[in-house]
Formats: sequence, C-alpha cells, structure tokens
Amino acid sequence: MRSYLLAVVLCHVIAVHADEWQVDRGAKDNQVRFTSQVVGHSFEGVTQKIDGYIYWEGQKLFEKNTQLLFEVELNSLDSGVGKRDRDMYEILQTDKWPKAVFKGEIASCEPIDSMVTAYRGTVKGRMSLHGVEREMEVPGTIVMEGDRPKVVSSFTLQLADYNIEAPSLVAFVKVSQEIAIAVSCYLKRVQ
Repeated sequence: MRSYLLAVVLCHVIAVHADEWQVDRGAKDNQVRFTSQVVGHSFEGVTQKIDGYIYWEGQKLFEKNTQLLFEVELNSLDSGVGKRDRDMYEILQTDKWPKAVFKGEIASCEPIDSMVTAYRGTVKGRMSLHGVEREMEVPGTIVMEGDRPKVVSSFTLQLADYNIEAPSLVAFVKVSQEIAIAVSCYLKRVQ
C-alpha cells in the first residue's frame, strides 16, 4: 500500500511539472499542404493525416526540455489528379518511406500579443524524408482558439536535399526544386 501511495504522489508531482499536447486527429481543419511550381503553372497537394506532440517540463509554457514530433503520411497527399498522385508516391518511394517526420525542440517562443493568446517561435530539429535526415529551423505560431491551441507553420524544402529528383511533366519542363509547405493543426492536452 505504501509503494502504491508513493507512485500516486510521484505521478501527481510529474503531472504538475510537465505538460504534453498531441495533434487532435479528429479536428477537421488539420492540414498539410505543399505547393510546387512549374513554368507558368503551380499545383498543390493536401492531406489531413498529421500526427504528433509537443512536450515540456516545468510549470510555465515551454519552460524547459521541450520535445516535439510531427509526422505526415505521404501516401495520403492528394493533388486532385490521380495519375499525378501515383507518380508522386513513386518518386517519394512511399512504399519504403511512408512518412515525413520532423523531430526537435522549441528554440524560441514569445507572446505575440498582450493578451497572450498567440505565440511566435522557432523550432530546431531534424526532418526525415525519403530516407534522408537534415537539420532544419522552422518558424511557426501557436494561436489559442478557446482551449484549443492551433499550430501554424510555413517553410520550404529543396527536393535535392532529400535525394528526390524533380519530376518532368514533359520532356523539357521540370517541377521546381523548391517546395513550399504549409502546416496547420489543432492540439489537445494529454490527460
């Protein structure tokens, strides 16, 4: 009985001094969008299949030992054209590497407004895509919408950095090496 009480007290102390939020996979507005340019044309793909978490220790928001991880199911990206999607899955080799994963920590975070309903920050970590891992710094914001935090971020990737050859649409027109990524997802507190 004594060890049970000690375990309960220890769990309570840990819970008071740590916080974890995970992606609310049931939120209908979660979205990861990529935009690619081709001469005179752009196209985009979108998915709602994002998962992940943000964790930190301490009583203040993002106080210390922050950890975060976000992953996206690549074979769920939808550009609106079936053949283009199948070609994209083949180029990304989603059978071998089905997910893009970013794992890191919060490098900086500051309130944007005096009401402290939004925060701007930077995360540092490693992006894993197509079997390649690369260090990245990604800007983002967290906006409190009632009791639901919403994470928003936009950044670019270079296909060549991940050993992905830009596909050709016709013999002489290639997709741009630079791909714009926009992420928007809601979090919920882990109880």
